[in-house]
Amino acid sequence: MAKAKLNSELIATAAGDITVFNYDSENCEYLSSSVEFLAVGIGLPANSSIEEPGAGKEGYAICRTADLKAWEYIIDHRGETVYSTETGEAVTITVPGDYPEGTTTLAPSTPYDTWNGSDWMTDTEAQHTADVEAAEQQKAALLAEAQATISLWQTELQLGIISEDDKASLIAWMNYIKAVQAVDTSTAPDINWPVKLGA
Repeated sequence: MAKAKLNSELIATAAGDITVFNYDSENCEYLSSSVEFLAVGIGLPANSSIEEPGAGKEGYAICRTADLKAWEYIIDHRGETVYSTETGEAVTITVPGDYPEGTTTLAPSTPYDTWNGSDWMTDTEAQHTADVEAAEQQKAALLAEAQATISLWQTELQLGIISEDDKASLIAWMNYIKAVQAVDTSTAPDINWPVKLGA
């Protein structure tokens, strides 16, 4: 087949085939080459160029320049995970280019880390507050569970129909409840919880 001839506006002045190099409409990244037939008066397909891109380079994507007049190498971090310096949330990079603004490749070590411009610093006060809250919730859950366990025995005791075994169990559970109530949650996360009966 004849080769198409193009004028300075890249419009075919002679019909024929031409090899074009296609790029993504959004990020202008090189996708593939294809042979297209151009009739007289027809221009290149959308998002394509007749200039051949260079060879691929490790760690880079080949993209059209902003003015769409040439190819350039853009650093490519796609697939890497970075972390928002605002929230610490992990973000996976999906487009070529530098790391997004406001991100770092350093992972925070706790949910209470804040970015100081070059590293993560743990907000120990916020972390301690959260640990104390969690300990308070655990204390309440342990007490509710123990209370549910002994409620029947307490009723039997009031009615005077409790067996000696159940009375011994009730006393043991009451001692456990006192031990849980005595736990100082302000020392969280360093707490030695009383051993649950039968555990």
